[in-house]
Amino acid sequence: NADIIVTAAGVLGSLTKDFVSENQVVIDVSMNWNPEKITSKGKGGMSGDAIFDEVEPIVEAITPVPGGVGAVTTSVLMKHVIESAERGI
Repeated sequence: NADIIVTAAGVLGSLTKDFVSENQVVIDVSMNWNPEKITSKGKGGMSGDAIFDEVEPIVEAITPVPGGVGAVTTSVLMKHVIESAERGI
C-alpha cells in the first residue's frame, strides 16, 4: 500500500514484482554483487535488492544500481565535511 518503497535489505533479488504495484516509487539503496549480471566489462556486477527488469515495467519510477542514490550519498557526505571544517572540528 506504500507510495514509496525504500529497499536496503542487502539481499540480491529480494524485491520482486510480487511486492510492487503501479504508481509506486522504488528507491533501491542496496549494493549486492551479482555474479550473473552481464556488464560492458563482462560477467559479474553490482545490483540492488530489486529484480530491476521485473519491477521497472510495473512501478512509476525506480533507482538503478549502480547509478542511483550514490550521488546523493556523496553530496550529503561532502556537505557534512564542509560544515565540520567550517566549525573547526
